Amino acid sequence: MIGIGCDHGGVELKNVLRDHLKDLGYEVVDHGVFDKQSVDYPDIAKDVCPHVVSGEYEFAVLVCGTGIGISIAANKIDGVRCALVNNEYSAAKTKEHNNANVLAFGGRTTGPDLAISIIDSYINAEFQGGRHQNRIDKIHELEK
Repeated sequence: MIGIGCDHGGVELKNVLRDHLKDLGYEVVDHGVFDKQSVDYPDIAKDVCPHVVSGEYEFAVLVCGTGIGISIAANKIDGVRCALVNNEYSAAKTKEHNNANVLAFGGRTTGPDLAISIIDSYINAEFQGGRHQNRIDKIHELEK
């Protein structure tokens, strides 16, 4: 199961990515928002990310205008490793090296075709473990 959510700046891209994930066969839980009425992106991160940390969601996708604010908010939640991704290489590496469990996108900065390609790169990558797990463990130590 995949969680997805956005603020008012990411509604269109969230819908494209939600539909793409469903087309790939994933069950997707859409946390909204569903229109362009202003909302605060930290509230969306707070709603979606605990489901990732608990293991209910395999990963989550968050979208705001630039992806910056929502990724900062998500990373304040213990256990979240959220990456703002802008290209396929970074998406693959954030899975392979950081085992990111949340992806952030900018609804006003990333086009739908590129976003689909990015999410596919992330999905097709595998965490490499080893020295990378040691680094993730150190990240978790910083959370304490």
